[in-house]
Formats: sequence, C-alpha cells, structure tokens
Amino acid sequence: MDMRKVVGKNFARIRREKGLTQEDVERLSGFSQQYLSGLEAGRRNPTIGTLSEIAQSLGVSFLDLVRPEPENDEKT
Repeated sequence: MDMRKVVGKNFARIRREKGLTQEDVERLSGFSQQYLSGLEAGRRNPTIGTLSEIAQSLGVSFLDLVRPEPENDEKT
C-alpha cells in the first residue's frame, strides 16, 4: 500500500466534500497550490507535521488523511 496515494485520495475526497478548491486550501493552510496538487496526486511525501497542519485547516482529524479505505473483500 502506497501511503502517498492513500493520503492523496483522502485529501482530494475531503476537500471536495467540503466544497473547497486547492486554492481555498492554500489560503487556509499556507501550503502552495502546487504542493497541494502534488499531494493530491500522490507525488509528495509529507511529514506528520504537514499532514497535521493540513488536517487542521480542513477541520478533520489527522487520521482522516492517513486511514486507508476499507477493502471490499467478501469472505464467506
């Protein structure tokens, strides 16, 4: 599991759910739109501090950014 992709997908989903653009998050967090775009694409390797700051600016838990989506394994 590539955690950069997990974080990118979660960031994009949360951002869209809140009706925010990357530019909005740039204003809220202080991180550049270019950095946020790379994060969303899974090309950035953010520190824990960075993830904490972004989560705070989005009004979510740090865990919301790093939690993998549940896999759809049907075990019968």
